[in-house]
Amino acid sequence: MLKVYGRSTSDNVQKVLWMLGETGQPFEHIQLGGSFGGLDDPDYLALNPHGRVPTLEDSGTVVWESSAIIRYLAAQYCPGSLWPESPAARASADQWMSWEQSTLYRDFNGLFWLSVRTPTDQQDQDKIQSRNDRLSDHYRLLDAHLSKNRFVAGDHLTMGDVPIGMTLFRYFNMPIRRPELPNVEALYQRLCERDAYQRAVMVSFDELRGRLAY
Repeated sequence: MLKVYGRSTSDNVQKVLWMLGETGQPFEHIQLGGSFGGLDDPDYLALNPHGRVPTLEDSGTVVWESSAIIRYLAAQYCPGSLWPESPAARASADQWMSWEQSTLYRDFNGLFWLSVRTPTDQQDQDKIQSRNDRLSDHYRLLDAHLSKNRFVAGDHLTMGDVPIGMTLFRYFNMPIRRPELPNVEALYQRLCERDAYQRAVMVSFDELRGRLAY
């Protein structure tokens, strides 16, 4: 059986849990990291020498790094749908995955730490605004793209939607001001209708509020 290691409140783990839900494959979820500990356990380090989450096991195959896991699951279990068959369509999905990792996530995660995980009395509003401005620019770019596409790589869900879609639940629930993003909001609403997204991504992050550790 598939196994995934990592705490449910980790956004990178949520990507993988969502993807697993979309595959329809049974899997075992092992809570690890944060308050669960275990990242320095020798057995875990034998799977993932970096001591981070998530990690996936699949019948002897071990994959770490969330984007690599998403690509593996899409290719292995969802060819022709989440893993587009044509190289052009697959490249379209892949480029948005890379964009999320290299561009969007840096400011998304930074804003989440500044506005949610930092205790209120320690928050720097100038830093929050600066980070929010940069993040807004990224989402505006995405919004323009989505004006011509229902999903990031066309008319149906692909692996390219998973990293970006993961950010949207937290983004639309952060205590921040947001620009008008009608097409991003429409994508978010479509994702909210998916059972796998509801179970994996629409998870309360209250336990992370005001917590700078883990």
